[in-house]
This record gives sequence, structure tokens and C-alpha cells, in this order.
Amino acid sequence: MQKHIETKSLKTYQMDRHGLLRPIMLMNELQAVADTHAEKLGRGRTYCAENSIAWVVTHYLIEIINMPRENQEIEMSTWPSARDSLRAVRDFRIRDAATGAELVRATSQWVMIDLNARKPMRLDEIMAGWDALPERALDRTFEKFPDFEADTFTSVHPRFDDVDVNQHINNAVYAVWATEALGFEFRDTHKLRKIDINFKKEIKPASTDLVIESRLDDMISRHMIKSADSEHANIVCEWEIV
Repeated sequence: MQKHIETKSLKTYQMDRHGLLRPIMLMNELQAVADTHAEKLGRGRTYCAENSIAWVVTHYLIEIINMPRENQEIEMSTWPSARDSLRAVRDFRIRDAATGAELVRATSQWVMIDLNARKPMRLDEIMAGWDALPERALDRTFEKFPDFEADTFTSVHPRFDDVDVNQHINNAVYAVWATEALGFEFRDTHKLRKIDINFKKEIKPASTDLVIESRLDDMISRHMIKSADSEHANIVCEWEIV
């Protein structure tokens, strides 16, 4: 197994008002490089569409050493780092292309879903011959996030542009909803150092009762995206003052 490596220059439209890569753009870049590698390995969108199956992410754990900046050239690498019968782990690393300095490291956990039966599939046969590279960019386990008592409640309403080709809210939007729940002033004076997301249940475009339950304790914010009868995602962010 070889790592997949891409180099790219970041654009102005990807940045926030401080010239730092926006969280949604960071997650989109991770998703894009993962999609490209899976396609090269023969288990990407083409294979999935032909077999009525889909990769579904259950966790992203992301640590930000220095958020990439406008016009910075970055090197992104990704690789499958572990697998059992039901779950596959994919790691990521982003470096400054000129200096090699590490900017972001992340790990993610995925399952493959049979779209007709709506059930997870065993990976033993599907992934036969697709070995993992046992190197970790971020050596953390995918544990249950702690419960918390919310002190703010923010209603959200899915937009047309929040929906992806899988006909549900794109996973990067969850990060937007959680971080925006803290308000403009907090976001303007703080920058993200870590974001952990546990995806629990997909959100359909017609959802009308979505609420972000949040709690902020010093530099740690906790968020639960909920509807009347479901928990959709649990998110923990770590911040520092700009």
C-alpha cells in the first residue's frame, strides 16, 4: 500500500476573514483526497455506484497545528491505516509543501453500507487484497464522546447547497453548523485547534426541526446536532485566542 499524495495551492475563496482555511474547506479537502485515493484503489465512487453501496464516515478526528493560509502551497497525503471486518480507518496529513512543516493531522473511520438493505457490509471480501499501511498520522481511538448539559440552543435550516449527491446534508456542513453556533464574536476572536466529529445519523434535506445544542467551557465547545427523534452528530472543538 502506497500513500496518495497531492500538492495544491490554496485559493482566496477557501479562506475566512483572517486568511485561514475555513473548517468546511478543510473537511472538503480531506474528503476530496480520500475520494481520489479510493478511486485509484478500485473502491471509490465508480465501484460503489456500480454495486449500490456507499462509504459512510462515522468519525473524523482532526488536530490543527497551524491552519493553512491563503496562497499557501500544501502537500496532502492519505492512506488506509487499519481495518477490521466492518470498519476501515483512513489517516491524513497536511504539510507545508515548501518547508515540510506539519499543519494538520487527522484520522477517520468508515463503514460500507448496502444502499438497498441499508445495512453495514462486511469488508473481508470487498477489501480482499487492499492492505492497510499501519502508520498513524493521529494515533487516537474512536471512543464515545462524553455527554454534556447544553446551555445554548440554535435552530438550523438546511439550504439547497448543503445537500450533496448522496441526497443528504454533506458531512462538512456539520462542522459549519457547530462552529457557527458559537456566534460571530467568538469565531472572530478564536481559531480552531481541534475538531472531533461522531456522525450518528444522516440528515435529509426536508428536515425542519434541527437544533444545535451547545456548551462552551473555556476553550472547549461541545455540540449535539439533534432533531425531534434523533441525534445526528456529536462534535467537540478546541479553540485558542487569535
